[in-house]
Amino acid sequence: MIVRPGEPADAAAIAAIYNEGIEDRIATFETAPRAPEDVLGWTGDGAAPLVVAEDDGVVLGWARAGDYSDRCVYEGVGEYAVYVARAARERGAGRALLDGLAAEAERRGYHKLLSRILPENEASLALARACGFREVGVHRRHGRLDGEWKDTVVVERLIGEAVDG
Repeated sequence: MIVRPGEPADAAAIAAIYNEGIEDRIATFETAPRAPEDVLGWTGDGAAPLVVAEDDGVVLGWARAGDYSDRCVYEGVGEYAVYVARAARERGAGRALLDGLAAEAERRGYHKLLSRILPENEASLALARACGFREVGVHRRHGRLDGEWKDTVVVERLIGEAVDG
């Protein structure tokens, strides 16, 4: 398995894997499936950090860090997401992706990654802990999914120059 920057040619695989996460109903508040065109802008020059895990030419998963806020004071803080294809879960792809994303984000000058994870998503919480993220709190009733209020667990990890400070 290799982790590499995502490319426009990966858009179909990224969308298909994201759609599995949407269907699972424990990884995102999103409910509408995505087409490759919807995620194409996440790849290529000028896009936020996005990496894919690939094994023998097959994309197993992806991780992305989008801007946490458009306010200049939060520049360098990325909100991450990791999605692994159902068929590739429990093979180390999530860990490889999150570690690879942290390295790529640091290379681009980010100093912190954070995420909001649904408490039911035990695999994502375990992955965050395994990759050095700490739980900093819970956003109660942060959003609705299929009409039901959901909490989110906030996790964060300092990277780059913030680690030494």
